[in-house]
Amino acid sequence: MTTEQTERYVWSTVQDAPVRELFPGIRLHSLWKGGDGAKAYVLQMDPNTSWQGIDVHDPGPEEVFVVSGVFNDGDRDYPAGTFIHAPAGSSHVPRTTVGCTLFLFYPEG
Repeated sequence: MTTEQTERYVWSTVQDAPVRELFPGIRLHSLWKGGDGAKAYVLQMDPNTSWQGIDVHDPGPEEVFVVSGVFNDGDRDYPAGTFIHAPAGSSHVPRTTVGCTLFLFYPEG
């Protein structure tokens, strides 16, 4: 992971972050991993893509901020600027028709 660090701050850029394709058209950029298991990512979903299977939030919650586009959790659409908190044990099937970029934070890993 490409990160920079000063005395208190750690930062990385999406362009320099390690990326892996989770499913066709869905890419995960790893921004940061904390010593306590917390993680931060950027997820990019191309138009008309869908998670393959059910995304279960385990062991902890998932925090999502829709940076751009429109994200759908299988039940409803969330436009850019929306914050979503998914508690531990909850699940959904991420998808998008127009494409989206999400900031994901897992405070408990």
